[in-house]
Amino acid sequence: MSLSRTLIDVRPLRTSPVFRRLLIGRTVSALGGFMTMVTVMYQVWEMTHSAAWSGAVGLAQALPLVCFGLFAGAWADRGDRRRIFLAATVGQAVCSLLLAVQGFTGNVPVGGVLALVAAQSACAAVGGPAAGVFVPRLLPKEQVASGLALYQVTGQAMMFVGPALGGLLLGWFGIGVCYLLDALSFLLSFYGAFGLPALPPEGEPSRAGLRGVLDGLRFLAGHRVVRGALVTDLAATVLSMPVSLFPLINDERFGGDPRTLGLFLSAVAIGGVLASALSGAVTHLARPGLVMLFGAGVWGAALASFGVMSSPWVGLGLLVVAGGADALSVLSRTTIVQTRTPDALLGRVTAAEQIVGQAGPHLGNMRAGLVAGATSGATALVTGGLLCLVAVVYVGASTRELRDDRTVPEAP
Repeated sequence: MSLSRTLIDVRPLRTSPVFRRLLIGRTVSALGGFMTMVTVMYQVWEMTHSAAWSGAVGLAQALPLVCFGLFAGAWADRGDRRRIFLAATVGQAVCSLLLAVQGFTGNVPVGGVLALVAAQSACAAVGGPAAGVFVPRLLPKEQVASGLALYQVTGQAMMFVGPALGGLLLGWFGIGVCYLLDALSFLLSFYGAFGLPALPPEGEPSRAGLRGVLDGLRFLAGHRVVRGALVTDLAATVLSMPVSLFPLINDERFGGDPRTLGLFLSAVAIGGVLASALSGAVTHLARPGLVMLFGAGVWGAALASFGVMSSPWVGLGLLVVAGGADALSVLSRTTIVQTRTPDALLGRVTAAEQIVGQAGPHLGNMRAGLVAGATSGATALVTGGLLCLVAVVYVGASTRELRDDRTVPEAP
């Protein structure tokens, strides 16, 4: 295969100025979001010195997604997705601005900080399903996977750069400036989406309230390929998410060296960036179901191997492999969701994907911590990775449509 077909496909950047603006805005906003993630964790710890309060940050981010996500998806399938996304972006910017104000004044209790974090997450729960329609509506069908790969590589790069930059800015300027920069980053996100045309649903709009949500859930239950994609991602996150185990594994296996611990997350991000940058072969292959199953299986196997590895360098190599496999799996899952779902249901299905992709890791980290508390960090990693592998094999064996799909067909 030629190098041009191996490297990430950049045709969407050349052919669609609107997509290009969206990507720039999304990238800058993601950078601000990762900076804010570090800033919130730092501020809450400094205010409380409590691991329980630090854990409450994740809960404040996850609960609005779970509680409002599907209803937000039904709303997105009834109205103009562009307007909904713009309104949600303004809401997120206002929350960041209020976080900046309290960061400069220092007069807000920790509960108030978490309330602002939850409000911002609720706005993201509204904007995410609306944004889910952008790529398949803006790009030709054959470029959708390539556009999603560009989203993926920029997001992985910001996950690598954002926390480090946030830590530097925290040390130089303090928490208020970090929150303010995040608020300003939403200006570019707003600009990127402002030039979009109106994007009402194609087909019958969602019914109001719970009935619309149930329609979306019925589609998920009945569409074996989309359902299999989300179940596979749940297996990868809930059964084998390793992040909460990194400090314990570092103590058990690598002597508690903080330099090693800092490299763990970086290794996962580096794997994701490399895999996304070399995703051209995957997007041209047009077999997203098979790639997703393979990626999720390698993720589980790599993490199980990491749990028994005594060499830090080999362990870091396994985390790079795991990060790359996860990036390809997520790219394939998103491609399946956005190309196999009818436009009129895409907001609700994207909301379900958002819940799985963001709430699943929080549940996975909780599972890992409970198992490690009863046994050891290595046991939690090995059993989680093997359970993930078994679940992926089961989904692949029981869902022939997902395993054998050779094209990215039109949505039914």
